Amino acid sequence: MKPTTNKVILCCLLILALLATFVTGCKGKEPETTTAPLIPPVYSFVIDFNDFTSEANASPTSGSAASFVQQASFASGSGNSYSSAQYAIGSYQNWGFAAWNVGVWSAIIVVGLAVPVAAFVESFNHTPQQQTDYSWIWSYDVTVGGGVYTAELHGKFIDNGVRWEMYISKQGEYTDFLWYYGESNLPATEGFWILKNNPSDPTDLIRIDWERDLAEGTHEIKYTNIVPGDPENGGYILHGVRATGSYDRFFDLFNKGQDNYTYIEWNSTTKEGRVKDAKHFGDDEWHYWDSNHIDVDITT
Repeated sequence: MKPTTNKVILCCLLILALLATFVTGCKGKEPETTTAPLIPPVYSFVIDFNDFTSEANASPTSGSAASFVQQASFASGSGNSYSSAQYAIGSYQNWGFAAWNVGVWSAIIVVGLAVPVAAFVESFNHTPQQQTDYSWIWSYDVTVGGGVYTAELHGKFIDNGVRWEMYISKQGEYTDFLWYYGESNLPATEGFWILKNNPSDPTDLIRIDWERDLAEGTHEIKYTNIVPGDPENGGYILHGVRATGSYDRFFDLFNKGQDNYTYIEWNSTTKEGRVKDAKHFGDDEWHYWDSNHIDVDITT
């Protein structure tokens, strides 16, 4: 009986040793850092429309975010999409057409997604608290259009990156609505966001893909229509900042329904620029404007 007893004891000791190794290994995977993850920059979430929207008044000013997405997809590349009298004079045709296309997409951010955008921008003004599961939460109130919203930005380390979730509440209306989520790499140089329409209609609305080069000082951000079943699903606007060249800013727009592209480039200092749209202009050439937004004829 003694050999059997010894075997049982040895087996028990072996099991205990394995369990101890397993537990130690699991603990070793838990993040030991007391530093919160780096929130991606504002321009990872919000396209900078200032070069156009500061002077263009042709964009919509009210309506749902979903309707703005559809309008933006329609406007990009449609031959008669801008009709404001402000841009009807020939000397401002090129910049006016570019401004209209950009302005419609701008309304998605300025009006349609005012709450989620404001909640993200406000997050940089607050200190996060670490949770027992090693995640981090930025919690604060933000006021939009006279309404007060409570926002909670959750950040949790995952393999080689961070998972982000933004929960927004409004007293008496909705609680902890997951308005958007996404992921970024650890140095916060690339990632994506998925935005939903609103608490009443939590349909996927826009996917945002972004990247930046800290050494070069460049970045790109792309909004893509991902509304399920929408005929314009796949339409997008891409904005980028270049470090060199005559035109250091650009927009690329794709109208899915018309299978048409609009390309816009400009100089952020001089405001000179150009636009290309085969459907609107009837050719595949660049059409230019000068620092006063007046059409000019440039041969390249």
